[in-house]
Amino acid sequence: MAGRTASLHAQLRLTERLFASREDRAMADRIQAGLERVEAGILEQVAFHDEIADVRSRYLLAAGGKRVRPLLTLLTAQLGDGVTDEVVTAAQAVEILHVGSLYHDDVMDEAAERRGVPSAQQVWGNSVAILTGDLLFARASKLIAGLHGDGILAQAEVFERLVLGQLHETVGPAPDEDPVDHYLRVLEDKTGVLIAAAAEWGAAYANAPVEYHSPLSVFGRRIGVAFQLIDDVIDLSPDEAETGKQAGTDLKAGVPTLPLLLLRRRADRDPADRALLERLEALPVDGADVDGAVAELRAHRVTADTRAEAMRWADSAKAALDPLPSGTVRRALVRFADVLVDRSR
Repeated sequence: MAGRTASLHAQLRLTERLFASREDRAMADRIQAGLERVEAGILEQVAFHDEIADVRSRYLLAAGGKRVRPLLTLLTAQLGDGVTDEVVTAAQAVEILHVGSLYHDDVMDEAAERRGVPSAQQVWGNSVAILTGDLLFARASKLIAGLHGDGILAQAEVFERLVLGQLHETVGPAPDEDPVDHYLRVLEDKTGVLIAAAAEWGAAYANAPVEYHSPLSVFGRRIGVAFQLIDDVIDLSPDEAETGKQAGTDLKAGVPTLPLLLLRRRADRDPADRALLERLEALPVDGADVDGAVAELRAHRVTADTRAEAMRWADSAKAALDPLPSGTVRRALVRFADVLVDRSR
């Protein structure tokens, strides 16, 4: 119950920021009611008669989360018939897909925590975490299969891109490939494609005009990259209470981030940058060495450059909305982009 309460609180904060004016409040209320339907039903959707599967599949969903993707699905549905039963199902499916990918990501990254609790593989081991992620992918597929249209094909394409993104991240860039370009393409697959699906499916299952689908998909992919780049900045934040994890968690786990990649670009030209890079690539180290190296990277120009790159992707995402009609939905989507990239301030 605590996880569900945290999720609803996060949703309320998001909807309040997206719908600031009084004239937008009616839509905000409809979306919030839809989010409560999604939240109430999502744990039921991953219920299994098998007790082992049931406990493990609910673990990360019950831990909370902002439900950014379902919120986006319900928001873009306002371009059509609004929060229909099919839209709610699509919103549940996209969140279940996302959480399934987190089980797998945490195994690949050897993550110790997720959403403030020990990661699934820390509790049950890698094999159980991987199989639980697979169960969630299967359940999401069943939900999408019950909807009208060719949603199961769209879901398969999303899953394919997710796996390709993880594969490319694991293998790394080719010898003649720029590491930063490679990283941005990985982010577009691992993060952007699922946010794109959330945006497009909301419109599609609310019977919004088909010409809105592609702009929403482009918006989702681009804002997904911006979202992850801001996470790279947040990873360096010293405020554990705000971020939910220790500063430099990704760095210590060997997970590539844009500040580190940009620092590598500079290391051949600047001895101080090369020394900092060597300290960072030696992590984890103990105590003040960790904190000092992370703080130095946080204050370095490459972190400001990462934030600026996130802003460029967000601006590009907002520009993709030009074909949509002016009004409450478009304004809220612009605010949605601004909120996602404003988290590190």
